[in-house]
Amino acid sequence: MAEKFTSANFEAEVLQAGMPVLVDFYADWCGPCKMMAPAVEAAADSYNGRIKVGKINVDENGDVAERYGVMSIPTLILFKDGAEFKRMVGLQSKGALHAMMDSAL
Repeated sequence: MAEKFTSANFEAEVLQAGMPVLVDFYADWCGPCKMMAPAVEAAADSYNGRIKVGKINVDENGDVAERYGVMSIPTLILFKDGAEFKRMVGLQSKGALHAMMDSAL
């Protein structure tokens, strides 16, 4: 299951994680975000123990979205060693998501 990231825990949970972290920047009202959610949840299960997967609501945590220049949602950012490694914007296929995550291993 994907974790819930917030402005308060982002530093510890994402930037200092000790493993790659996929962050799904989303909003509850966003249709494409809702369509992307099952693939993100499946990735959380598939990569458990190898890549941490979580979601951050841009409406509730706008400071984090602004810090990383998130202008459209869903935006999926893969962090590695505390820095942005790769980014995908918009609805993605499960295969594209897995390919991005595999590149961090």
